[in-house]
Amino acid sequence: MQLRACTELGAGQINPEFLRSQLEVTTRVCHSVADARADLARLRAIIVDAAREYGLAPIAASTHPFANATQQLPTEKEQFFALAREMQAAARRLMVCGMHVHVGIDDDDLRVDLMNQMSYFVPHLLALSCSSPFWEGELTGLMSFRLTLFSSLPRTGLPERFASYGELRRHLDMLIRTGLIENTGKMWWDVRPNPRYPTLEMRVMDCCTGIDDAVSLAALVVCLVRRLYHLRRANQSWRLYPNVLIAENRWRAMRYSFDEQLLDLARGELVPFSLLMDELIAAVRTDAEQLGCWREIEHLRTILARGTSAHRQIRTYEEARAAGASQREALQAVVDFLVRETASGLHAKTPGGTGQR
Repeated sequence: MQLRACTELGAGQINPEFLRSQLEVTTRVCHSVADARADLARLRAIIVDAAREYGLAPIAASTHPFANATQQLPTEKEQFFALAREMQAAARRLMVCGMHVHVGIDDDDLRVDLMNQMSYFVPHLLALSCSSPFWEGELTGLMSFRLTLFSSLPRTGLPERFASYGELRRHLDMLIRTGLIENTGKMWWDVRPNPRYPTLEMRVMDCCTGIDDAVSLAALVVCLVRRLYHLRRANQSWRLYPNVLIAENRWRAMRYSFDEQLLDLARGELVPFSLLMDELIAAVRTDAEQLGCWREIEHLRTILARGTSAHRQIRTYEEARAAGASQREALQAVVDFLVRETASGLHAKTPGGTGQR
């Protein structure tokens, strides 16, 4: 009943996901960051209000702090049954959610070229979005545990590099022709040319709990793509670095978010994440001003100052434990924080009370 209410009010923008405990929210095609924020806020508010009618509350996070994956029921759709049959235990652990940002690019070859270049920024975007430090009641020690679970599936992680769209298609067509995949939607790279739409899709990010953080990261993705596009028009490009080095930064972002240094691939040395962000924000300033989203880009500094959702979840847990709460009570405090933060800023009433959500 709750899902039916959400899907009806969402007019096709709120849909079931792999597990019945998950919902997928998709904004309309937006022509500005402000439009994206308005649509995302509207959709989140629909879910918050519909859930309240049934004594429930949604959380926007990449993992639930204490829910057990084996107790979740799959959504009764053939595409999800097929995924479960193929992936077996790997699929049964997919109690995870991510945030995907699409940027429209009509030209096939340009999408592939920009995918190659955008791979460099995968660790930065992940570090700023972490929201999955807990798994089944355990503080994992990783700020994005989601990716350790998702990486058990094939065709995930950093994408290969391709010289053209034609080269990419030849590789994908071989996988389809041999029956290894049904369609190109089964390529789950961190960033990819979307198989259904003429977009470049950034997929590495954890699901941001607060709407301000989500919109800020969406703005950063759009500004980065715009910057690379204009470099291309000037017959320039972002330097391509070996995936082995980008993957090292990706791992450090999974483990530490931005608490530890990343490799500056140009300098060949470890540097504070804040320094890399200063350079990145400066690089996209003109694009942000042209797109009318400089305020959202500046919000990245707020994330750095007060922490990601993962930082705040851990802080909530540790404060509760220090105050004498049991482990279960501290985990419940984390859930309550996530409920409040998810509903914040949506012009919807914030749910109260406790209970497993």
